[in-house]
Amino acid sequence: MTNQQAPHRDTGVPAVTSRRGRFWLPGEVVDTGSGPAQRAPLYVEWEVKDPETTRPPLVLIHGGGGQGTDWLTTVDGRPGWAHHLVEQGYPVYVIDRAGHGRSPYHPEVVGPMGPPFTYPAAQGLFAPPERAAEQTAWVWGRDPGDPEFDQLTAGFGPLPADLGYSQDLDATRIATLLDQIGPAILLTHSAGGPVGWVVADRRPDLVTAIIAVEPMGPAFVEFPGIGRLDWGLTAAPVTYEPPLDSPVAVEQARPETRRMPGLAGKEVLLVTGGASMFADFADDIVTFLNHGGADATRVHLPDHGIDGNGHALMNESNSADTVQPVLDWLNAR
Repeated sequence: MTNQQAPHRDTGVPAVTSRRGRFWLPGEVVDTGSGPAQRAPLYVEWEVKDPETTRPPLVLIHGGGGQGTDWLTTVDGRPGWAHHLVEQGYPVYVIDRAGHGRSPYHPEVVGPMGPPFTYPAAQGLFAPPERAAEQTAWVWGRDPGDPEFDQLTAGFGPLPADLGYSQDLDATRIATLLDQIGPAILLTHSAGGPVGWVVADRRPDLVTAIIAVEPMGPAFVEFPGIGRLDWGLTAAPVTYEPPLDSPVAVEQARPETRRMPGLAGKEVLLVTGGASMFADFADDIVTFLNHGGADATRVHLPDHGIDGNGHALMNESNSADTVQPVLDWLNAR
């Protein structure tokens, strides 16, 4: 970070006026060559201003290779989206997806790792040099050694090599979390987007709405080195009605017949930045979701006077502005 003073002396950091805690959702006990171990426990931390609030909990699901810290602070040390949501009175649960961040990963119990998250991967996703002129909200450097770009890249690690297995693990753990906390709104980002669709399939009565920020897509896409969305918008199986029992059947079905009971009637908000490649296919995702039975709409930030954002819009210089349309949508409900 560019601020050279000790972080604890930064008076611009808001004082904590909330209740907070953290816990793990344990994984299954499996045998290993070294003895019994847990498979992919899930780290959860929560915060709320008023325990008696009637506002629904929000579960924040980070993207591929990232961790829950993506929501907590920005790369230059300002309060992140989680802070703004808590200040609006929402109970906020921030997770580290299975095998990411503080949710421990060991290949013997989780499965093989994908490739490391490199600086070129971070550039391509979050700060592509060729889009610098339009991505004005990323006001920092874009190369190894630039402090804010180092901060961004430092938090990313490998994904499990099997994308469908990874999404299945995430959905299993988050479904267990919803069983504990009750009905909630899911707020996802990037490769966490498919996890939201799978969780809604697993717990349709406990997912009250979904906010998907720059979700992975479009349908049936393959991301090199990551995996393919074989089941439409997910790599893990989801339920269709009438039944579609294989990826081939889903892909060959007429779009209007791909009904997803887990999303039926559910409000979904897609959020996109004006300088992100993920905005190019967002309308295709909205159409797929609405064919599936969801009530999906899109907020494109430039339409709200918020310009210059790339894929990591919750980390960019105008992050307090980028969360405002989300807050408006939530508060209207």
